Amino acid sequence: MTSASSAQAYDGDPRNDDVLVYVNGDFVHRDKASVSVFDAGFVLGDGIWEGVRLVNGKLLSIDLHMDRLFEGAKAISMDIGMTREEVVQAIMDTCAKNGFTDNTHIRLMITRGRKTTPNQDPRFMASSATVVIVAELKKPRASFAETGLSLFTSTYRCSTPDVFDLRLNSHSRLNLIQALIQAIAAGADEALMLDQRGMVASCNSTNFFIIRKGELWTSPGLYSFNGITRQHVFDLWGEKIGAAHMKDFPLAQTYSADEAFVTGTLGGITPVTKIDGHVIGDGKPGPLTKRTAQTYWDWVRESCA
Repeated sequence: MTSASSAQAYDGDPRNDDVLVYVNGDFVHRDKASVSVFDAGFVLGDGIWEGVRLVNGKLLSIDLHMDRLFEGAKAISMDIGMTREEVVQAIMDTCAKNGFTDNTHIRLMITRGRKTTPNQDPRFMASSATVVIVAELKKPRASFAETGLSLFTSTYRCSTPDVFDLRLNSHSRLNLIQALIQAIAAGADEALMLDQRGMVASCNSTNFFIIRKGELWTSPGLYSFNGITRQHVFDLWGEKIGAAHMKDFPLAQTYSADEAFVTGTLGGITPVTKIDGHVIGDGKPGPLTKRTAQTYWDWVRESCA
């Protein structure tokens, strides 16, 4: 568990120290779980992943996660070697093996498999896909609901779909890590990233929203993550709170926003209270952000009742 301020920070549990990790059908203690140094994911970042949450014994939005997973696998011509149902069962088996039924975050990682030699060519394979599932007890850090995150706009841009489509949950995320390192060096918690036109796109690991005059704004999504939580929040706002827009907007309009927040599977909704030194609103998580979070978590509980 990290003490750093981050949309990926969490309140953990000592039981995580002894979790059993699913590795190609076997359950291995986390300290001994490993893959080959010739694995395509290690060699090249050649693989895809999903972050899934277990709530009250049920996997939240699992059909949407499987849609994204298998669409990603098809996009890179990778055979997972398992059906959707088998993948879901493996996730549930991993949770059951560890005795987890709630407040559980699951990281499903699938690579092309072990290579005969460390090169780029996907034809040099010595095995089928590598499937790893890590389940841990993680609660979103409650303190962020009161303090919010500070963002720094990175000089690293989100990639374009013709170069690298961020809507593909790939293991290759070096430019996003570079953006985060830059933000940390600037004293911020997370990086805000623009597209090649200078429009606001995404954060380094989460989707970004602002609230202006009672309206919710987020990017159209062409240059940002295909966030499942993002879509749920957008839809819930439109149904229960007010007008919601997926639109292009420049960085300057984030500075004058009334409120801002980010979304992700782990944290749900995390307020943002400062961007590039500009205080957002009154510097505290705003009332509509709090209402959005309440609406979202009520929906989560209802969905997994």
